[in-house]
Amino acid sequence: MSRQDSLGEVPLFHEDENAFSENKSKIKHPLACFFHLFFRTSAILIYLFCEFLSRSFIANMVTIVLLLSCDFWTVKNVTGRLLVGLRWWNQVNEDGHSHWMFESRSGTSKNVVSNSDSRIFWIGLIVCPLFWAFFVFSSLFSFNIKWLAVVIMGVVLQWANLYGYVRCKVGGATKLKNMATNYFGLKLFTKVVDKPEGP
Repeated sequence: MSRQDSLGEVPLFHEDENAFSENKSKIKHPLACFFHLFFRTSAILIYLFCEFLSRSFIANMVTIVLLLSCDFWTVKNVTGRLLVGLRWWNQVNEDGHSHWMFESRSGTSKNVVSNSDSRIFWIGLIVCPLFWAFFVFSSLFSFNIKWLAVVIMGVVLQWANLYGYVRCKVGGATKLKNMATNYFGLKLFTKVVDKPEGP
């Protein structure tokens, strides 16, 4: 039993911390995990086996584009929030300027994210765009130009979600640059400090 507090998810009635950490490894949102992977893998499987399913190029193309669109919407609006506590969107202000917004749960409420949910989310988010990138090159090299529009749509929609969630996770470009600078600065410092002094 837990209540929502201004600091995030707080256990009530002095719950045992071990019981809470055991639940952290279980899948908390099985339906969200299912649909996170269902639309993505269905689009890839239909692309791979479309000649066996239907002879109509238009029917296959429309089915794949609909699955990719459902996947984009589901990942952006539902599974990102439920599985990892991240969300991103585009906001247009009164002046007509577009601003990209990236959010993540506060540090104190991150304990409500299940490790299994998070792992499923990130594996699905990273692996599937790699398939679509491979499909772009395979359709180019095999001169299968009619499928090029479909695979480019797959790359754009899948990579857009990947980019948005990576920006949510690590922050803006300046934060990423600062993380890299701090890492390399730390490595350089440890090398200088650990260097043996000689005559």
